[in-house]
Amino acid sequence: MKKVIVIGGGIAGLSAGIYAQKSGFNVTILESQNKAGGNCTSWKRNSYLFEGGMHWLSGSSKKEDLYKMWRYVGALDDSVKIHYPEPFIEYDHHGAPFRFYRDVDTTEKHLISLAPEDEKEIRKLCKNIRRMQNLSLPISDLRGVKATRKVRPSLAQLFSALSALFLMRDFAKISREAYIGRFSNEGIRDFMRACTTEINGVLPIFFTMGALARGDGGFPEGGSIPFVERITNTFTDLGGKILYNTRADRILIKNCIATGVLIGDEVISADAVIVTADTLAIDYLFEAPLKAYWLDEMRAVTKPTMNILISLGVAADLKKYPKTGIFKLAKPITLAAQTYEYLSINNYACDPVYSPKGKTALTISLGGDTYDFWKKAKAEGRYAAEKQQLSEAVINVLTGLIPEVAGQVEVCDIATPLTYERYCANWKGSWMTEMTADMKMKKYPTTVKGLSGVYFAGQRMMPPGGLPVALMTGRSAAQYLCRDTDVVFISEE
Repeated sequence: MKKVIVIGGGIAGLSAGIYAQKSGFNVTILESQNKAGGNCTSWKRNSYLFEGGMHWLSGSSKKEDLYKMWRYVGALDDSVKIHYPEPFIEYDHHGAPFRFYRDVDTTEKHLISLAPEDEKEIRKLCKNIRRMQNLSLPISDLRGVKATRKVRPSLAQLFSALSALFLMRDFAKISREAYIGRFSNEGIRDFMRACTTEINGVLPIFFTMGALARGDGGFPEGGSIPFVERITNTFTDLGGKILYNTRADRILIKNCIATGVLIGDEVISADAVIVTADTLAIDYLFEAPLKAYWLDEMRAVTKPTMNILISLGVAADLKKYPKTGIFKLAKPITLAAQTYEYLSINNYACDPVYSPKGKTALTISLGGDTYDFWKKAKAEGRYAAEKQQLSEAVINVLTGLIPEVAGQVEVCDIATPLTYERYCANWKGSWMTEMTADMKMKKYPTTVKGLSGVYFAGQRMMPPGGLPVALMTGRSAAQYLCRDTDVVFISEE
């Protein structure tokens, strides 16, 4: 059995570990934290649990190829209940609820009822969602790998991917504001603006709602923690080993071949190393920064998706409010160079896992590049004070939107980009890559030419990233390993 070290115990690392272990390798995962999961995580504060890593899951439907992979790694099985909350998103416009439903026909009828003057554009919007309804991430095997069962995209998947490429090409030329300007109803214009960002444009709406329309994008009961625990148990039950609180300091290379990993003064020998840490933050693992055309491109074009996650524990039952609600603020919140006109609230009142009976866990995500602001605040000793000031501003605004919140906030926890950087060692604390309208859909290579026995997986390897990309690139790294060592890859059933 050849020895393999995986650096990073997030979803990509666990995926790579399971696929390699099942194919006959002896795998050890090095995880710098005291638990696995990486960005796919939740945390407890007093009696509340705050979901930090999963809001909906691609591949939750049994009809999806991704489901076979999630099942293979143990994340999903017949015992895991999947929730499909409706509506998916609700925006309050002066008391009128504008909604996206999972069923595109329902969405179409609903929006036309609220904005009949925009019927033509609403039908075009829903037509584009239907174009994406049959699009799913195609799973395929690496050319030249020996596998117990060959996996290739179907013709239907290829045609759907082609339709998606045409849609991306068309919308790459249209700015967010130009598209929103096609609608005349003030409410639907605000709704579309609330559901999109300037940098990403409107394409994500078509992709997301298309996935939901085909029955995917559910939420596994319990969220991140049991999800990761199931995957971790699959790996260790196979005989894999995880070393927690263990940070790799250097990948050892001799004659351009990986020979192991250095941890402090200890050398752990290996026949191969799979790196699943953030590819933009791994220079420390090598004596000199790696040189490769695709790494240069990644460094040049990647725009980080950052997040400030504000988590609130509220001593009130907020079940009457939507699962995901967006509100326009009478007075925007400003932070550094960012202005927040809308507040998007995830409401976990209907899930008893996240809060005690009669109480509610809420999370609010503020996007935008605030890394330098928080880094400077930390250096100047203002970090805690700035977080406190932000929490007070958000709670004050939230009280005006949801009156039951007034005086009932028991817990307030803020995770900034520095939090994500500290916990996951992500570049600038970013947890995904911004998928701009003009960005090409691509997958970066898993290897570096001239360097043998080192493989790469993780969120950066296929923009925009996310849980499915972590899962798929872990599988891909294991396939490269199998091909290079002439080992049969054990495929999904």
